[in-house]
Amino acid sequence: MSGETAEIIMENTTKSKDYSASSIQVLEGLEAVRKRPAMYIGDTGLKGLHHLVYEVVDNSIDEALAGYCKNIFVTILPDNSISVKDDGRGIPVDMHEKEGVSALQVVMTVLHAGGKFDKDSYKVSGGLHGVGVSCVNGLSSHLTAEVHLNGKKYMQEYAEGKPLYPVKETGITDYRGTIVTFKPDGTIFEQTVYSFDTLAARLRELSFLNKGIHLTITDEREIDAEGKFLSQHFHSEGGLVEFVKYLDSTREPLVPDPIWVEGSRDNIIVEVALQYNTSYAENVHSYVNNINTIEGGTHVAGFRRALTRTFKSFGEKNKMFEKLKIEINGDDFREGLTAIVSVKVPEPQFEGQTKTKLGNNEVAGAVEQIFGEVLEHFLEENPRQAKIIFDKVVLAATARHAARKAREMVQRKGALSGSGLPGKLADCSSKNKDESELFLVEGDSAGGTAKQGRDRHFQAILPLRGKILNVEKAMEYKIYENEEIRNLFTALGVKIGTAEDNKALDITHLRYNKVVIMCDADVDGSHITTLILTFFFRYMKALVENGNIYIAQPPLYLVKKGKEQTYCWNDTQRETAVKELAKGGNESTVHVQRYKGLGEMNAEQLWETTMNPNTRTLRRITIDSAAEADYIFSMLMGDEVPPRREFIESHAKFAKIDV
Repeated sequence: MSGETAEIIMENTTKSKDYSASSIQVLEGLEAVRKRPAMYIGDTGLKGLHHLVYEVVDNSIDEALAGYCKNIFVTILPDNSISVKDDGRGIPVDMHEKEGVSALQVVMTVLHAGGKFDKDSYKVSGGLHGVGVSCVNGLSSHLTAEVHLNGKKYMQEYAEGKPLYPVKETGITDYRGTIVTFKPDGTIFEQTVYSFDTLAARLRELSFLNKGIHLTITDEREIDAEGKFLSQHFHSEGGLVEFVKYLDSTREPLVPDPIWVEGSRDNIIVEVALQYNTSYAENVHSYVNNINTIEGGTHVAGFRRALTRTFKSFGEKNKMFEKLKIEINGDDFREGLTAIVSVKVPEPQFEGQTKTKLGNNEVAGAVEQIFGEVLEHFLEENPRQAKIIFDKVVLAATARHAARKAREMVQRKGALSGSGLPGKLADCSSKNKDESELFLVEGDSAGGTAKQGRDRHFQAILPLRGKILNVEKAMEYKIYENEEIRNLFTALGVKIGTAEDNKALDITHLRYNKVVIMCDADVDGSHITTLILTFFFRYMKALVENGNIYIAQPPLYLVKKGKEQTYCWNDTQRETAVKELAKGGNESTVHVQRYKGLGEMNAEQLWETTMNPNTRTLRRITIDSAAEADYIFSMLMGDEVPPRREFIESHAKFAKIDV
């Protein structure tokens, strides 16, 4: 490729006249979706709720990948229904020969039915590979599919996945495309309120992964000061280059522009963009057909092999490692690296517990060859930038050696101290991990109250002194020298991986199923919570991905009149409680106590409101988008001030001021 970007070859399907009922391949029925929804969408919580939208949007993205769609509109309607509109070819409405009904009805009501199983209709596709829109239909109390095709409008409505009437023609149109509007079934989902920010983050991600497409999200539940609905539009012409710049906008780059690679081999389309920065973290995000492969897979393995092989060969040839007294390691080439690896694969095979690990062996070779060639040319043609990167690599190798010693010291100290547990830990008596909980409490005072109020059988307390180290700004060896962080490792019973195994966290002997961050409900408490979450995201991500990390929700107010009292978690509850206790009389007779810290509660109150499993509320921490989480933590806790200031200003309306 001689330093030039390889040309991407898109094998578009034949024109829309060949996309008809015969293109829809039927594999099996839809019976089990409502009985076992988690099998199809992961869970019935907020993650599964938002996944419904992603499945419908993925169908529109597939149309865009095939070359037929440019605009996708997602609207959150006032009743939390969702409308997804595109300008693709429109789902076929002619009679399906095998099923004896309209192809639209087949697509909407039969599992594993769709054009993506016909290689002449789609070369690659995302989503759950045919489960998508029929699954959404099955999990919706009501869904309407409207197709604009060949100058005519067609429509069919469904209740709990069942058609209310045959597909019917409803008028004429000069538009072409599909509109799907659905209402999630409240008897299946734990919550049915959509998050604008969560959906917007996914659309932003899709705009980077599919350059040229216009994606718009509108929230009709919220009207701004100008009387307009809240709305955001996403469009990227730079693709992954712009994605990397977005993720690294909160960090200081080492070289001016990202390195970008695009090419194809054996019908596998490969795109990679990477940039080095002055941070100490490795952030590699990978995608297969727009699916975020959080567990990596063969495409990431090919990327890493090419990166290590090319850098090592260039460095040895140019005597970059002469002053280094230790062996260079592949991990050293990835410190301070932000990279996006995106592949489009005709028939992806997924592995792993969450089915987000690519298993196709041929993809590793394609990524390694395409990326390795371009990276080699970049280093040869940009010696000054190469020197800056290699200086960082040498520093990373030296720091890795120090970090290894620090990690070993953490585990050695644990082994030498008998039980290996920190002195401040008030452990629980149960040895059953599944029922055990560890509360991370801010300060010795609140820790003392929590120790008195807890259920000693299954609840352990670890007080943390002040604010723990900000790991976003610290070199790795400094992290393991921090006493509070060492206490976290030893209390949890996890082992720290080495650079050779990509610092994988061994959670085989994790001692607690729930790790609960319990800090004061004030600004300082929120800051400490964010510091702890940053640590978990950067160094114990496996616990976050497994759903082990929670945030406690202590009340903000105690509203009291005489012997009657009510705890309140927000201002609305407080106002309601004051009115109810006043019983139509003078509200000034109602006493309102504002809890600024956990230490202001006695042990019984803390147990009743925040620690008792029967009455408490815990917020489980999940990662919807690893790339977006990477950006947020870097922006909030990194060195760059302007992005943080912009974030604070844009979210000022949600802020609460402690007086």
